[in-house]
Amino acid sequence: MTKFVPPEDFYPGVLFLVVGPSGAGKDSIIAKVKELYNDSDEYVFPQRAITRPEEAGGEDHRALSVEEFGAEEAVGLYALTWRAHGLAYGIPETIEEDLKANRTVIINVSRSIIDTARRKFSNVRVISVNAPANVIAARLKDRGREGEQEIEERLGRAEAYTVVGSDVIEIMNDSTIEGAVEKFVAALQETTPRFEHPDNRRRR
Repeated sequence: MTKFVPPEDFYPGVLFLVVGPSGAGKDSIIAKVKELYNDSDEYVFPQRAITRPEEAGGEDHRALSVEEFGAEEAVGLYALTWRAHGLAYGIPETIEEDLKANRTVIINVSRSIIDTARRKFSNVRVISVNAPANVIAARLKDRGREGEQEIEERLGRAEAYTVVGSDVIEIMNDSTIEGAVEKFVAALQETTPRFEHPDNRRRR
């Protein structure tokens, strides 16, 4: 029998694209899930590169100038890049090796690059996080990064927000963060059976 030799661009690991409007709670959910699995090397939560100053707050990102980002992008240091809200975002190219090693990679991305990721990688799932408009508005005001006009613009985009596809998993984050995390973990467990909740591992 001939041994199966996977092509160079074969990625058996599952890539989870976490998408949703600003204020839906993507960063908070991912941070909590990362805490649950911080002792595992099978699940990867890569740090994003963003042309946003580190002191601006938000997620723990690698802050770069526009020039630095462009130079890294030009030499292929990112697996995925996009522009939004006047900023450039990049996912490190190291996720390609993680996926080839059958690891599960979880990243927060713009919905604009979903189709690019689907074409590039073998196994993609999209977790679409959303929340009611009043909840999103309150979260945007609380984090204090946007002015009133920008908040209104983001709410307008949130109302028009849609993601479609057989690989899309919807999560409504309209209650507690703990409830949203449970929904997120359930989605991961359903897609990758080896993804076990830490509470189950502790009982052994």
